[in-house]
Amino acid sequence: MSEKNRDGKRTARERLAIEREKQKAAEKRRRTLIVGASVVCVLGLAAVIGVVAANAGKDDGSDSAGPVVAPSGALGEDALAIPVGKENAKSTLTVWEDFRCPACKSFELAYRPTLHELTESGDLQIEYHLVTLIDGNLGGTGSRNAANAAACAQDAGKFAAYHDVLFDNQPPETDDAFADNAKLIELAGKVRGLDTPAFRSCVEDGKHDSWVVKSNDAFQKGGFSGTPTVLFDGKNIYEDRSMTPEKLKKMVQEANR
Repeated sequence: MSEKNRDGKRTARERLAIEREKQKAAEKRRRTLIVGASVVCVLGLAAVIGVVAANAGKDDGSDSAGPVVAPSGALGEDALAIPVGKENAKSTLTVWEDFRCPACKSFELAYRPTLHELTESGDLQIEYHLVTLIDGNLGGTGSRNAANAAACAQDAGKFAAYHDVLFDNQPPETDDAFADNAKLIELAGKVRGLDTPAFRSCVEDGKHDSWVVKSNDAFQKGGFSGTPTVLFDGKNIYEDRSMTPEKLKKMVQEANR
């Protein structure tokens, strides 16, 4: 091999080596940029988490200041029960419910025809107590705002119908859609004569918010395990896995004899 050819090959190898070094340097810079960007994202996320944590202890509307204003016709200790059914009914069913609670909706849909039949016939009066359990567990104010709106409907004499509309239109448990008063007012349009200036003002002003808080406090102090809690003759029949609408109907009829 001539000296000239050997020099040419060395030059080619040197050029290749230089090119490889350039590629390594470029790759190193690229990795450095990626790591730097990742650090910025992590720091940004940390900043967001910091803001959320800082606001966690602030008032999110779950508590309520102002006087406790019970809805019209509320019964019982501290006027915390909203009655549905005839006043002279021989039997009483006590129901603790949260409008964001999926189990409450399941109970209502399964037992609604029977409950309507028993209340309309005068065999049963239901005392509804409103709870904000889901607000406490998942955050938000949908349970409270919906309960306030239901209390406003009670003021208008339309609690039972609006109560059913709320459960029929219940959002997914993690969706705090009922926190939006506009949504609650929109649903009032499904109850004839409910969407009035008085109802809107009651909802938007949170007239019964403090009452709802007091109702939830009573639920907590009662030591109940969850919602719905459905009490008949002192027993939580919701915990009875053999319970059916027909069985409940027979229990009420037997109790009334």
